[in-house]
Amino acid sequence: MEHVENLLKTTLTEVERILSSRAVVGEPITMEGHTIIPLLSIGFGFGGGGGSGKDQKLSSVEGAGGGAGGGGGVKPVAVIIISKDGVRVEPVRWGTAMAGKLGDIIGTIMDKRRERRD
Repeated sequence: MEHVENLLKTTLTEVERILSSRAVVGEPITMEGHTIIPLLSIGFGFGGGGGSGKDQKLSSVEGAGGGAGGGGGVKPVAVIIISKDGVRVEPVRWGTAMAGKLGDIIGTIMDKRRERRD
């Protein structure tokens, strides 16, 4: 049973390492006076188990087993945009890819910047 305990401890250590504020708040992207910070939602699940036993008829036959598994996912939920005009939060709607949303936001920022220069 010790091997199952070690397996679960290792799994929990990794989950704890992954679940931090840095995992939910992405690295800031700075471009021409604007800072864009992605906000993410993280979900996960895991399980583990094990057992051991001895054949009642054949006392020399023993068995042991254990296992752990998990899965997870990350999805973008919003971006924070910081500029000299202030701070705003733009939600990422389902069906819209993060790259597409960021592209739209960056395009808007660039258009506004060009308008100010003209």
